[in-house]
Amino acid sequence: MTSRRLLLLAARILGVCLVLSAVPATTATATTTATTAGPAAAPTVSEGEVMPHLQALQQIADRNGGNRAHGTQGYADSVAYVRKALDRAGFHTELRPFSYGGAAGYNLIADWPGGDPNHVLFTGAHLDSVKQGPGINDNGSGAAAVLTTALRVADAGLKPTRHLRFAWWGAEEGGLVGSTDYVRKLSADDRSKIDLYLNLDQAGSKNTKQWLVVHDNEHGEIEGQQAFEAWFAARGIATFDIGVGGSDHESFGNAGIPSSGFSTGISDCIHEACDDLANVDPQTETTSTNALLGVVWQLAATPAASRH
Repeated sequence: MTSRRLLLLAARILGVCLVLSAVPATTATATTTATTAGPAAAPTVSEGEVMPHLQALQQIADRNGGNRAHGTQGYADSVAYVRKALDRAGFHTELRPFSYGGAAGYNLIADWPGGDPNHVLFTGAHLDSVKQGPGINDNGSGAAAVLTTALRVADAGLKPTRHLRFAWWGAEEGGLVGSTDYVRKLSADDRSKIDLYLNLDQAGSKNTKQWLVVHDNEHGEIEGQQAFEAWFAARGIATFDIGVGGSDHESFGNAGIPSSGFSTGISDCIHEACDDLANVDPQTETTSTNALLGVVWQLAATPAASRH
């Protein structure tokens, strides 16, 4: 188990001691779309809009030796699936190549047209699994939530104040390789244009009693943390703060980029063949997706002071 798994597990155990119960969120199918970013305009999605992406990732793994790991056809097919959906929706997509363990890897970056390019709201999740299994909760769940959010941005024809960028990282199970490579290759100016990075890792764990919200105290980030905690609190859902380290957002935090996001903690199957579609709770996954949608909608409309 990597250090990030230990961190999430410790936070989950501590949180159980502090919180007696949590009320699950109610989800609903969105009946309207919005053209202006803002908290009141945020859409919601149903299980039927999120889970098909996880089903597709499971099918990709099934066709490719049971996994979607770095350097495999399963990962390449996962990237192709996500990119095709984004291209059809009108995003500008780009593959950022890197090498790890003697194999080619790829990060998928998607930019939504418009918004201030000097103030970027960046949302991402790792897309790869380990070779032992399909990685549907870790981290197909986060990848699907980010994809669903991006597609709703396109459906709404959103006109954000900030520029919106989304990413799906490769080789993160090897030690945050893809996200680290991406951040390392950014110029100092490009790094300074990222107002905030939001990350999702394991968004659909079963038996979730609370959502673990990233608290980037080292870099003074409160915008994302407060937005997520407010979204959950408004629905009676318990949260517990965790440090900036331990997942894909660590690569951004290490470069001085404010980071937030959340996880639902360690699932029953981690890095095993049983991390399949049955290892994801659809209601938890849907709640996580709606939380991300709500916060992205809110922060996309929020001007921010320059970090230059």
